[in-house]
Amino acid sequence: MTKFVFVTGGVSSSLGKGLTASSLGRLLKCRGLRVTMIKLDPYINVDPGTMNPYEHGEVFVTEDGGETDLDLGHYERFIDRDLHRDSNATTGSIYSQVIAKERRGDYLGRTVQVIPHVTDEIKERVRRLASDDVDIVIVEVGGTVGDIEILPFLEAIRQFRHDVGRDNVCYLHLTLVPFLGAAGEQKTKPTQHSVTQLRGYGIQPDVIVCRSAESISDGLKRKISLLCDVAVEGVISALDAPSIYDIPLVLHDQGLDTVVCRTLAIDESAHPVDLSGWQRVVDQIAGANRPVRIGLVGKYINLPDAYLSVVESLRHAGFDRGARVEIDWIQAEEVGDLIGTARMAQLDGMVIPGGFGERGIEGKIAAARFSRENQIPCLGLCLGLQVMVIDYARHVGGLEGANSREFDPATRYPVIDLMDDQQNVVDKGGTMRLGNYAARLQPGSKVAAAYDDEVVYERHRHRYEVNPRFRSPLEEAGLICSGIEAQRGLVEFVELPGEVHPYWVGTQAHPEFKSRPDRPHPLFRELVAAALERAEGRLPHLPDIDTDVTAAS
Repeated sequence: MTKFVFVTGGVSSSLGKGLTASSLGRLLKCRGLRVTMIKLDPYINVDPGTMNPYEHGEVFVTEDGGETDLDLGHYERFIDRDLHRDSNATTGSIYSQVIAKERRGDYLGRTVQVIPHVTDEIKERVRRLASDDVDIVIVEVGGTVGDIEILPFLEAIRQFRHDVGRDNVCYLHLTLVPFLGAAGEQKTKPTQHSVTQLRGYGIQPDVIVCRSAESISDGLKRKISLLCDVAVEGVISALDAPSIYDIPLVLHDQGLDTVVCRTLAIDESAHPVDLSGWQRVVDQIAGANRPVRIGLVGKYINLPDAYLSVVESLRHAGFDRGARVEIDWIQAEEVGDLIGTARMAQLDGMVIPGGFGERGIEGKIAAARFSRENQIPCLGLCLGLQVMVIDYARHVGGLEGANSREFDPATRYPVIDLMDDQQNVVDKGGTMRLGNYAARLQPGSKVAAAYDDEVVYERHRHRYEVNPRFRSPLEEAGLICSGIEAQRGLVEFVELPGEVHPYWVGTQAHPEFKSRPDRPHPLFRELVAAALERAEGRLPHLPDIDTDVTAAS
């Protein structure tokens, strides 16, 4: 029978529930258990697809096209399992389903209430993930105990133990143990209050994970154990780690996976832990000391979570190459002012990530041109590919004023446009392309060499495409359309040949969603490899640059 771990948080947001849940998932997987995960989000949006990145960070896209919370990215990277749209449930999606059932008459005229109808729907979302090939479902409840919007979720998970049996549910609560400088000691009172509030909702935690800057003492563990009615071994110290990928080892040393297995009546002798593979990842991280500077040219750089998967993919590629990737966050709107400065010239590589809307587009186009003309390795993602095509059309292909119809509806050369399934331009609407699509790669191209394959599958999240009307003129001007969507013939990858540029590659997809710490994505791996060549002098840097402007880290 599938077992369930429910992860809640208290005291403060941003304590790391997602990383704690992901790390536990990895530890259980290292014991040979089959793990999947789900995020329950209390916001009323049906999904984060229409939310501004400043509101909620990046939108993570699943294989089946689900637009989900960014924590699912952590889940996939840690447990190395492709999740799906059912792995994220919001208040909005749950109430939408309940209302739809009421309109169909599914409730037979009964009064529809939070209990049992909303809570039953929440439980049903969790049960969907239980199957014959899943041993444990880890359920993260967004928000913190005390938030009014998570009360239905807490009631639903309280009922869950009653529904499936005590030995099949483990409640894990994450809290903060702050250090007060004036008192010169760590304080457990916030944890006590948080657990008291959780117990007031009928949930007695089996495990309390205490976030702190430094490890909490055995004495404090005993105090929390006594006052919160949790076994001493169930009080886990989660101190700050050198990297997020150290967290599973930190929590294992504290015995987290052991106490969870015991709570769930899992025979530990039948599931011994093997951390050797994960330890290799951590050792790689510790040994990554070759500095390489990558400029990330984005619109939302004031909130790094907007590009979370991109940054992690760069780091994964760095681990693989023994490189310490330093991100230079470059505001797209400021690129024009930075051209000709040391900050741009000293970049070893560049990533132009995805996005929506006109703001900062000319800066992104300028960045693509700068990297192309100055031999700086560059990877364009989704919108990044589109601005690379626009740059090439304008400045090499002779299509002056070329643009995307998204940004200039009256452009004479709409090299990027809305396309229907027959490659015809459409006036409006346009279905967003979401989820996995296949692309056939051109033999001998950089992308074919990187993937070492002829057909690849990548996740997508966009509406606009390279206009096939302009494909021939662009190719005649030297741009290689090196990957074509298998069914409709849409352009998926572009690049410049090696004799022209060391690495100038764009993809219409979001390959960052498939990178793993122990298996970096090929496109990021090759970008970092080319950037390392530049950083270590095997590719030339630009001469005669104003060195009064210094690079920002």
